[in-house]
This record gives sequence, structure tokens and C-alpha cells, in this order.
Amino acid sequence: MDGGAGAHYSARTAEEVFRDFRGRRAGMIKALTTDVEKFYQLCDPEKENLCLYGYPNETWEVTLPAEEVPPEIPEPALGINFARDGMNEKDWLALVAVHSDSWLLAVAFYFAARFGFDKEARRRLFNMINNLPTIFEVVTGAAKKQTKEKAPNNTTKSNKPSSKMPSRPESHSKATKAAAPPKDDDESGEDYGEEEEEERDNTLCGSCGTNDGKDEFWICCDSCERWYHGKCVKITPARAEHIKHYKCPDCSNKRARA
Repeated sequence: MDGGAGAHYSARTAEEVFRDFRGRRAGMIKALTTDVEKFYQLCDPEKENLCLYGYPNETWEVTLPAEEVPPEIPEPALGINFARDGMNEKDWLALVAVHSDSWLLAVAFYFAARFGFDKEARRRLFNMINNLPTIFEVVTGAAKKQTKEKAPNNTTKSNKPSSKMPSRPESHSKATKAAAPPKDDDESGEDYGEEEEEERDNTLCGSCGTNDGKDEFWICCDSCERWYHGKCVKITPARAEHIKHYKCPDCSNKRARA
């Protein structure tokens, strides 16, 4: 299922369709977060009806809709550029995110119908999709808030290590790399460990929107407190050691526009 929106597809399983969904989703999240300045400029209201496409290889594109009628796959929302200057930027990005979520679901279940998925395969596909936060939740920060709300009561911000360290916090809900929680004969201790591990699994990269690469280097933005894969924001552990106050691309862009 490689290629753009109009490529030939050969997927036959729910897992393959989900990989296509996840790749497209990652590309669109990049457009609305780390690449938001470029995305904003491309959505010129003076241009014709434009659409935001996400591709399976985790890239994105703002372009005109397909000329085919009917199109090979469902088309994303048309004319996202027209509302850009008439709305607050955050509200506009949230609106584009909602339409992007709708499009991704439409594409995924188009493939489900096209490849003849049965009830079990459709349920499996939906469950895999539903385990990821929506683009809207990532863009608006709702996913981050949900993770915080699920954090154990005795987890405090003071437990968060320096954002420049490549190791994973041992007790903070936004963990990246860590050993398993210490075992305790007390049952309540075991419950805490399970909750803590669940929060680690729920930690999402603010750039690609996934929690893949848990054994890789992560860095936390000191402004918005989102965690990022080092490779997604082009920061290495060595470079991070020399950064006193790290700002992610999104926060840096906001300051530049201000």
C-alpha cells in the first residue's frame, strides 16, 4: 500500500490497512504540528480549492483534489484554505484536524469494503485505529491531557528528569525509556506498576503521533511539555546535552509569528 492517494493497492488484511492508516495519519500530524508554518503558508486563501493529503510513507501534501470522477479512494475535505484567514489559527487547525480524522476513517473502511473484510476483520481494524488518539486530540493537546488525567496520584512533575537525558523517566507518566517498576509483595504496589507501565505505553510523540521506538532517545519541550522522538525533531543525545531550554518546532514557530 505504498505511494500516494491514487496508487494501486494490494492489501488484504486488517493489519496492512492499519499500517496504511497509521502512515497517512503520521504525515497529516506532521503538517499540523512540526510543519505547521509550511502548511499555513501553502493554504493560501487566494488559491483554488485545496486539500490536505496524508500518504502511507508518512508524508503530506496540500494540493488540488483528484480529477477522476469518482476518485479511486475517498477525497479529503475540499477548500481548507478558504477559512484560514477568517478564523483563529488554533481553531482553523483544529477544524482541519477533525476533517482529516474523518477522511482517514473513510479511506480505511473503503479498503475494508473493497477487500471484503468480514465482521471480525472490521472489528479488528477499528480497534487498532481506536487505540490511537485522533489527529484532533494530538493537535489540540487533548491526548496529552488524557494521559495526565490517568497518571497515578503520587506522580509529580518533580519526578520528570531533565528533558535532555536520553534515559526514560522512571515514574513520570510521560515516560520514554525505563526499566520495569520495582516489584513489591504488596498488591497495591503491583497495581501502581501496571498503571505506570500503561502510561508509558500511552506516551505519544508530538511529531509523528506514535509511541514507537520506546528504546530510542526522546526529548521533552520545556514550553508545551510534549515529548518527541529525537529523530523526529533532528535532536541527538549529544546535542541535547548543550541545550538549556528546548523548544519544539511548533513552539518556536509560534514565537516567530508573534
